[in-house]
Amino acid sequence: MSLKISKVELLSCDAGWRNYHFVKVTTDGGVVGWSEFDEGFGAPGVGAAIQRLSTRVIGQNAGQHERIYAELYAATRPAAGGVVALAMGAIENALLDAKAKHLGVPCYELLGGKIRDRIRVYWSHCATWRINHPDWYKPAITDLDGVKAIGREVREKKFTALKTNIFTYTDGKPKGWRPGFGVPFEPELNVDRKVLHDLRMHLEAIRDGAGPDVDILLDLNFNAKTEGYLKILREIKDLDMFWIEIDSYNPQALGYIRSHSPHPISSCETLLGLREFNPYFAEQAMDVAIIDTPWNGVWQSMKIANAAEAYEVNVAPHNFYGHLCTMMNAHFSAAVPNLRIMETDIDRLTWDHELFTHVPEFVDGHLVLPDRPGWGTEPNEEGLRAHPPKGQGGLLNYGRKE
Repeated sequence: MSLKISKVELLSCDAGWRNYHFVKVTTDGGVVGWSEFDEGFGAPGVGAAIQRLSTRVIGQNAGQHERIYAELYAATRPAAGGVVALAMGAIENALLDAKAKHLGVPCYELLGGKIRDRIRVYWSHCATWRINHPDWYKPAITDLDGVKAIGREVREKKFTALKTNIFTYTDGKPKGWRPGFGVPFEPELNVDRKVLHDLRMHLEAIRDGAGPDVDILLDLNFNAKTEGYLKILREIKDLDMFWIEIDSYNPQALGYIRSHSPHPISSCETLLGLREFNPYFAEQAMDVAIIDTPWNGVWQSMKIANAAEAYEVNVAPHNFYGHLCTMMNAHFSAAVPNLRIMETDIDRLTWDHELFTHVPEFVDGHLVLPDRPGWGTEPNEEGLRAHPPKGQGGLLNYGRKE
């Protein structure tokens, strides 16, 4: 059966406040490889870059993904990184799926085989989706009682960890505080007393609902400067936290924060390629390195994880997309030795299950790894057509509406 690539297609569909995006690689032998990518998380134009790069991909052997990646890097070296790197990662992931299906094996077999059958996950954007996007995720959370209730829901559904974000409260009603993403537009990124007070109140409420045995993670994103992150860490120093997630493009600043933090620090979800991770490893800037495998490509992400192991650092995948991304991350998490935990969104769109051939299975807070060939799921094209994409969506558009 030939693995010569004959066609590279892009598909997308409505995902509520954003769109889902997919690459479909078809070979002469009829094997189809899929991947999911994202354009809404600060990365417009990934699809256009994939289309441009596909002229170098068509006609090549899908099984030779390392060669194809190296050629694409050589052809784009003057503008390496950014949207181009995201496009290369999306292509790589589709090639991995095609190769695994050709061999009749799950993708984790291409990564060295699985180490674990079940992967511990944390319920990401807990309270966040129901506060920020109440039209899509129910029940809407409008007060602290709702925050307590979702903490209780996590525990009752037997998940063992959750992650939430920063919220301020006005007349008891929560609102996301994301100046790092322009909502509100406060480019100075200062952290005032109200933010500190309301964040602590929010964390105490979610702990009250979740109880003492659920791990709580906090994502601060790019929402402060070094001074502000340290103020937040001092404010919550006595709370029981699994990790504090901080994004910073300065490894020295992040290393300084970590050296003064009472809690473990995770970071690096927006970095691309081992070259960008290396300064953070050398600085010992974080306890857990977060790797976005849809952005980097799962094969390249394994290289980053290997480097992390050399620095005694564990890894966790960044995963807040559709079900195909979840399964791509699951294969990475199954095969990588130095795994900490896996991110996943449990709150889903009502039509998410229509868009994929299989949905992830969760048992007692763990994702159960399937043994189906490839990623173990793929887009349902009929379902995609039933939910055509709307506008551009994502963070680029959402913030302008507030």
